Amino acid sequence: MTPAQWDVFKKASRLEKLDKIPMAMIIDSPWIPGYVGVKHMDFFLDPQVWFQSHLKIHQEFPDIIFVPGWWMEYGMAAEPSVLGSKIKFWQDNTPSEYHMLFNIEDVDKLPEYEVEADAFMALTLHRLRMQRQQVLDTGEIFTMATARGPMCTAGFARSTSDFMIDLVEKPDYAHKLLDLSTRVIIDWLKAQVKVMGPTVEGIFLLDDIVGFVNEDHYMEFCHPYLKRICDAFPQDWVKLYHNDADVEACLEHLPDVGFNMLNWGKQTHIADVKARVGDRMCLMGNVNPLEVGVRGTPEEVREATLEVLEAGAKDGKGMVLSVGGGTSPGMPRENIVAMKAALDEFNKAHFGTS
Repeated sequence: MTPAQWDVFKKASRLEKLDKIPMAMIIDSPWIPGYVGVKHMDFFLDPQVWFQSHLKIHQEFPDIIFVPGWWMEYGMAAEPSVLGSKIKFWQDNTPSEYHMLFNIEDVDKLPEYEVEADAFMALTLHRLRMQRQQVLDTGEIFTMATARGPMCTAGFARSTSDFMIDLVEKPDYAHKLLDLSTRVIIDWLKAQVKVMGPTVEGIFLLDDIVGFVNEDHYMEFCHPYLKRICDAFPQDWVKLYHNDADVEACLEHLPDVGFNMLNWGKQTHIADVKARVGDRMCLMGNVNPLEVGVRGTPEEVREATLEVLEAGAKDGKGMVLSVGGGTSPGMPRENIVAMKAALDEFNKAHFGTS
């Protein structure tokens, strides 16, 4: 992300009126290797393949804001690896996580963690130190620290289905695992900030498992832990929350957590989200990523993009065009181009600029 792009993104998060609606996309390891034509194993383990892959995309689409930017990640491996999960790598896919906490009561027996030295967190931080200057030499900056959320982390450590049962049958132990996961996440985010440097002014938290619970369980098992994470960082930072599962149970509560930007899934229409939280959060969405982004024609992408923009962006604030979630594997260049062209068409019609 360039400094100018980051400035626009920050203004959007503050619900400031912009001269045009920007476009941003979450890009990571499910999409990048296939798009640039490299093996996942090389993308994860060869520093220069990782760097050149990101650079190619940034240069190919200079007018799109990529979130969080230069994301050093190993799929969803970092957080659960510190809690003892087994991680298996594949040549042509993201790593798989295998839970090792077979009994929730054993959460008390987990060893003390150390983000600077443990598992894939240590590897990620080392790679960031190695390649930080290489990234800065492109003229871009580091802007956000990124982590999976407490429910996601606990679910991968325990197994998501078993953890859902624990919420009902063993809530005290579920809270213990969520407390541990939250402490890990806060320390993990702070370690990234320390390594990436003073240009970081935001956090990006991904937790789809929040979408698996009802509102009562959200308030008990999700809300307080998400708030602890947001409260651990400056109030004026960008705080982006991603959940492309169902957001019905949590939607109105997210601004109270401290999040000021939301990237959500296809289940809830942007007009509904805008009406419910659009005066308190910037919306980053919401073109259907699979049915339209991957499987649609460029004309279908154009139509879907304009529909989203007409529903959420006519006032020129509180909106960043994106897909509803991360960029799905297989989304082709022509559909990204069509999405950006539709945005330019909308901006010219409504604001006189593209």
